[in-house]
Amino acid sequence: MNDTGLTVMLLLAYLIGATPTSYLAGKLGRGIDLREHGSKNLGATNVYRVLGWRYAVPVALIDMAKGIVPVAILGPWSNGPGWFMVALGLAAVLGHMYSPYVRFKGGKGVATAAGMFLALAPLAIVLSMLVWTATLWLSGYVSVASLAAAVPFPLWVRLTVPRQPYTLCASVILALLIVYAHRANIRRLRDGTENRFRTRKGVTV
Repeated sequence: MNDTGLTVMLLLAYLIGATPTSYLAGKLGRGIDLREHGSKNLGATNVYRVLGWRYAVPVALIDMAKGIVPVAILGPWSNGPGWFMVALGLAAVLGHMYSPYVRFKGGKGVATAAGMFLALAPLAIVLSMLVWTATLWLSGYVSVASLAAAVPFPLWVRLTVPRQPYTLCASVILALLIVYAHRANIRRLRDGTENRFRTRKGVTV
């Protein structure tokens, strides 16, 4: 595929990632804008807090699929250079975090990044999910669990797929992006005002 075709593939990956799953769940499920409820974040955790697990589980799975599809389907189809599959995944994650459909204010990218690496480095994702689950169980905070899973993630990639330098570089970039996306959560944790996952807050509409 020529350069124009590869650019189109990157744009398509970005738009796939940008699909505002949580926003659509709020609008279609309860007729509300999730940016005005709960944590006001367009992520599966806020969907759970506001709408419950029946909406949150499909949203999380679709958000993961937004990372898998560009890498697993568009990547082989494009037949690009070695780094291109990684670039497609990064484009999808950036689309999720900065979606043009919701004024470039999307989710924090954790689920879409997990989907991307499920296609690139599945064992590293398994290790991170174990860390995420254990941390959530012990702390009760999704933000703490996400940070605990993201920070050592490049190490898991280095150990499980040592011959994929582009994947390792992407893991470092995404770990930094996820930490940056959680900067408000970090401030709330410091101030003792962060919401616990186990406390679900409903809405009246």
